[in-house]
Amino acid sequence: MVTSLDFRPVTLVIGWLLLILSGGMLLPMVVDAYLANPDWEVFAVSGGLGLFFGAAMVLTSRGAPAGINLRQAFLLTNATWIVLPAFAALPLWLAGLSYTDAFFEAMSGITTTGATVMVGLDMAPPGILLWRSVLQWLGGLGIIIMALTILPLLRVGGMQMFRVEAFEAQEKILPRATQLAGALLGLYIALTFGCALLLWFAGLSGFDSVAHAMTTIATGGYSTRDASVGAFDNAWVDVIITGGMIVGGIPFLLLLQTVRGNGRSLLSDTQVHWYLGTLAVSIVAVAAWLWLFDAFHPLQALRYAAFNVTSVMTGTGYATADFNAWTGFPVAALFCLMFVGGCAGSTTCAIKIFRFQILYETARVQIKRLLQPHGVFIPYFNHRPIQAGVPEAVMGFFFLYLLSCAFLTMALALLGLDLVTALSGAVTAISNVGPGLGSTIGPAGNFAPLPDAAKWLLAFGMLLGRLELYTVLVLLLPQFWRD
Repeated sequence: MVTSLDFRPVTLVIGWLLLILSGGMLLPMVVDAYLANPDWEVFAVSGGLGLFFGAAMVLTSRGAPAGINLRQAFLLTNATWIVLPAFAALPLWLAGLSYTDAFFEAMSGITTTGATVMVGLDMAPPGILLWRSVLQWLGGLGIIIMALTILPLLRVGGMQMFRVEAFEAQEKILPRATQLAGALLGLYIALTFGCALLLWFAGLSGFDSVAHAMTTIATGGYSTRDASVGAFDNAWVDVIITGGMIVGGIPFLLLLQTVRGNGRSLLSDTQVHWYLGTLAVSIVAVAAWLWLFDAFHPLQALRYAAFNVTSVMTGTGYATADFNAWTGFPVAALFCLMFVGGCAGSTTCAIKIFRFQILYETARVQIKRLLQPHGVFIPYFNHRPIQAGVPEAVMGFFFLYLLSCAFLTMALALLGLDLVTALSGAVTAISNVGPGLGSTIGPAGNFAPLPDAAKWLLAFGMLLGRLELYTVLVLLLPQFWRD
């Protein structure tokens, strides 16, 4: 029996999100108009279309039920991350890109992947550059809200451990959720403003400061230069952006609690300990190799290692060097770090630290049971016993993650891509990292030379990774569409 699913709550939310997205087009439109750049018209036309369709969806969804059920939540999450890039691509398409390239760029922006098909960024219109940054900024905020509301509700890959009390009870949901979302938005804006101010003090122009602050806190990685942050060759800029990326990988709820005077939660959180510890060990190891084997000066090795390791692990995708040219260990380490990501509830992507913690605890308990079959051993996460069902969900996530990377790699190889490009392209798309490895899609290149079919596959990979696999794959089950 075909489902009698009520689509009105879904179209209502998407309509409002389209109105917000269209409102975001005002900023690049005003900038282009102020600078007498004719590209302001593409934002006017695109914004008008978005407003029309958004308003139509809101008006036709009047009378929709106040809440949403589980199937509607799955459908809403997928539809949001498909419809918004489709409309966000319009200004890029009207500005001269093919729609395939425009959609790829928009999907990469909203999912904060950072992979780009655009060349000549140094001479690109300011409105287009700003729009790319706005997309990643909005996408980063959306990811935080999704990680706190939708994914725990859907019990995706162990995310049920991060359910927030404000979203658990229907009778409390509106005031508490609104207050929490408002507080998170305020913190997000404050961090962006602070980062922009520091970059401006470090010597960047006001425009570059704002654009890079948006994509730093969102751990997105879109730059205003073809050579990314390396084009500025400014050590202080590298330090500030590195710090911003690290902050972007920390759970925003913990940051919010710290701002409100409860820093103990942040300091005692084991996920943060693992995140910072993994980052520190990786930076020291890569820096040591660059110093000992690639003839870098010690401070230069530390500077390049800290920036690029943080960028890859958090999935930001900035670069200050072509790390493909580094020898041996650093390239392998960066490839492995593409899988890691930051903390749950942050703007980062990939597998995320907490899943490695749970996998480690599960393996540790299993090894102890081998030695003491009658012993009682309990896996812990963050000083608390891990809930029943979470280890299984995490192990299933790991399996699907690797399987998805394998299938996407084979699909890209069938299109004629070499192994390094296909494999690193699949991993960087599903992990939402940005640049891959190899001369084509590495930090010194971009995704423009790839065939259109490969770009659509990679865009699907970005969606799959950003929505944590299960959220997308569940729609492929026939049972989902039946009552």
